[in-house]
Amino acid sequence: MIVLVINCGSSSIKYQLLDMKNDEVYDLLAKGLVEKIGLPDSSLTHKPTGKEPVTIETSIPDHKIGMRLVLDALVDPDHGVLKSFDDIEAVGHRIVQGADYFSGSTLIDDDVMEKIGICCDFAPLHNPAHILGIEAVSQVLPDVPQVATFDTAFHQTMEPYAYMYALPYEYYTKYRVRRYGAHGTSHQYVSQRGAKVAGLDLANSKIVTCHLGNGSSVTAIKNGKVVDTSMGFTPLEGMIMGTRCGNIDANIVPYLMKKENLTPDQMTDILNKKSGLLGISGKSSDVRDMNALAAEGDQRAKIALKKLSYDTIKNVGAYIAEMNGVDLIVFTAGIGENNARLRRKICESFGFMGVKIDNEVNDNAHSETILSTPDSSVKVALIPTNEELMIARDTMHIVAALED
Repeated sequence: MIVLVINCGSSSIKYQLLDMKNDEVYDLLAKGLVEKIGLPDSSLTHKPTGKEPVTIETSIPDHKIGMRLVLDALVDPDHGVLKSFDDIEAVGHRIVQGADYFSGSTLIDDDVMEKIGICCDFAPLHNPAHILGIEAVSQVLPDVPQVATFDTAFHQTMEPYAYMYALPYEYYTKYRVRRYGAHGTSHQYVSQRGAKVAGLDLANSKIVTCHLGNGSSVTAIKNGKVVDTSMGFTPLEGMIMGTRCGNIDANIVPYLMKKENLTPDQMTDILNKKSGLLGISGKSSDVRDMNALAAEGDQRAKIALKKLSYDTIKNVGAYIAEMNGVDLIVFTAGIGENNARLRRKICESFGFMGVKIDNEVNDNAHSETILSTPDSSVKVALIPTNEELMIARDTMHIVAALED
């Protein structure tokens, strides 16, 4: 089954086209990125497998035009990979927020669209863009079934004591204020793949997954189901991130609003876009920049980096305690996959319980690898995330069942 996987941002469309034979056997036919939708310098970068990549700079005023460009690129005589649009059998969409409406992927219909719309309040930067992407596909490929895969779905196995906030209960019943988590598709993929690589039975395992990137979260997974995760009502909660503050004393918010005469929207912008690594360093939200600055003696960059490892260690340690042990710790995403020093620092904090990593392997690892030594009491793995594959798998199964 040929599946087009779409991840729409507010001004972008990421995509992959996969030919799915089964869950484990598939071909990546093409991938690409539409950038700066609605801006003067918008473009499409298209990377067909086995052919030279191509960049098209053109006016892309909206997601409908962007989606049409993607589809045209896929069937282009020179850099295309399909004979016609009819070759696309299903489309899968990554949706950031599905609240507690969805515990798994689902076929998109009017009811699903309505609920994705309701969840715009919880993910105002993401869900409106997802809706635009779904509508754009519907206009261009009206007869192709579409499936939604939710970042929040994997976390729906959390118990009420883990997802509830200690606020008046009416705010939960009236406004659905609770912890939902994020990055669920990534945590699900790397926990399943990590268990396989480490030789563990997923149904009888304790795994902590560390998705460390511009947005970061840590998740506790027991017997294949989420026990707890660090992100909350929105992706702001948890640990320090590129531009997000993570956990802070809630009273800081009204305090600063009064001191700086800020509106709620301005305060939200500060917490989400001007804090984190950027906020502490004052210079960058990128860990690579932080490392360079720290090497030059920049003290604020050093504090930001130390807080990143510190916050990760606190979350991993808490989840080990919650599960009464751990069999596997997994690192993934941009920082987790590429920052050997951070991985080593985190693992060293669990040396007291027998965690040992092979420093030589760790220093050179950028692909799927067991990082721990044979005598380590806990296995440690680097598993590059592949959210698109998870979405394609779910889409394939749901559409196949529909056809049956």
